[in-house]
Amino acid sequence: MQISKKMNDALNAQITLEFQASQAYLGMMCMFESMGLKVLGGKFRAQSEEERGHAMKIVDYLLEVGGDVAIGELPAPKMKYDSVADAVEAALGHEQHVTKQVHKLVDLARKENDHATFQFLQWFVEEQVEEISSMENLLQIVKMAGPALLNIEAYLIHMDKGE
Repeated sequence: MQISKKMNDALNAQITLEFQASQAYLGMMCMFESMGLKVLGGKFRAQSEEERGHAMKIVDYLLEVGGDVAIGELPAPKMKYDSVADAVEAALGHEQHVTKQVHKLVDLARKENDHATFQFLQWFVEEQVEEISSMENLLQIVKMAGPALLNIEAYLIHMDKGE
């Protein structure tokens, strides 16, 4: 199977974006854990690994369809934010940007009549709905907690237990 150069390049850009998001979440995780927010840090560690998984999913797809994989530059992540809320707002911004880029990829696949890539991207469309919802919910919790940061930890522990 062949993939167009334009689609291949766009998917490579998405790979880089997913790795950049992974790096950003790693930086946030370090900040949270250094503040003693181990549960929130763990959530962002998992988020970092998830974003890396998204990048690898695209790498695997490109290899499967005979594309060329190229990963762009990954700048060092931001390690400090003014507040937990600022960091979570930045994370939400990352997810919103990734969502826009996924939608552009879907539009390009449709325009190029690339049915296989269009189908492949549907997983990412669904995933981004969950990612945005989850980050919006976390931001709401962080804002409600205000300066009582341990309430965020307690909430996340409660949610992990499924209560």
